[in-house]
Amino acid sequence: MKNSISNPKTTLLKADPAEGFGMLYALRTTRAWWYSAWLRTLARFSRTYFGSFWLGLSNLISVAILGVVYGAVFKIPDPWSYVIYLGFGYTIWGCISLTVISSCSLFFTRRDQLVNNSLPALFYCLEEWAFQIQTFAQSFSLVLVVSGIIKPLLLFNALTSIWLPLINLLLFCFWITVLMSILGARFKDVGQLVPILMQLTFLVSPILYRKEGLGGLTLIADLNPFYRVLAPVRAAVIEGTVSLGAEMVTLGFNCLVIFVVCFWLKQVRYQMPFWV
Repeated sequence: MKNSISNPKTTLLKADPAEGFGMLYALRTTRAWWYSAWLRTLARFSRTYFGSFWLGLSNLISVAILGVVYGAVFKIPDPWSYVIYLGFGYTIWGCISLTVISSCSLFFTRRDQLVNNSLPALFYCLEEWAFQIQTFAQSFSLVLVVSGIIKPLLLFNALTSIWLPLINLLLFCFWITVLMSILGARFKDVGQLVPILMQLTFLVSPILYRKEGLGGLTLIADLNPFYRVLAPVRAAVIEGTVSLGAEMVTLGFNCLVIFVVCFWLKQVRYQMPFWV
C-alpha cells in the first residue's frame, strides 16, 4: 500500500501551470500583485496624518537640502536649474537603488510562502516591483509638480517625451528585481555587498554633479548601467530630448533579459526553499 503521507519535496514540485508563461501570468494576476503592493504601502503609513504622501514629501525635502548644500559647494551660478537637475536624478536613482537593495533579501523575507505554497516565484518579484513603482510614482510626481512650477516647460516635456525612456526604466527595474532576488537567495553575501556597491556607484555617477564634471573619466558614466537608464529619463524631462534609436535598442535588450531571468527564475523556483 502506498504511503498516504505525501513527500514535501514532491508537493513543492507541483507548479502552477501558468508559471510556464511568465508574462501571461503577470497579466492574468495584475490586480493581485498590484493591490498586494499597495496594501504594503498603506500598512507602512497606517495611523499617520499624511499617509503615503510622506514618500514624496521626504524625497522632496532631501532634494531641497542637497540642492542648497551642493549648490553652495559647487558654486552653481543657476541654483534653480541645479535643483531641478538634482531632483530628477536623485529621485530616479532612489527608485533604482531601493529596487536593487530590497530585491537581494526578497526571498528571505518570503521564506514561509516559498516553503508552504506553490505560487510561482514570479508573483513575489512582481509584487516587489509594483511596490517600488508605486513609491517612485509618488516621489517623481511631486518633484515634477514642484519643478513644473519653477519651469512650466518640464510639464510639457513630461507629457510628450518621457514615455519610452520611462518604460525602459521600469523594465530595467523589473529584470533587476528578478535577477537580484535569485542571486540574493543563492549567495547570502550579495545582501551585504550590494548596498556598499550601490553607495559607491552613486558617488561616481553624475547625479549630484553633471557628467562634464568627470572630465576625462566620463567613461565611468558611459559604462554605468544604472546611469545609462537614469540619464535618458532625466534628459527627456529637463531637455525634452529622446534618442529614439538608442531607446529602441535598450527596449529590445530589456525584453531579452526579462525573458532570460524569468526562465531562470522558473528553473530554480523549487530549489529556493533549500537556499533560504
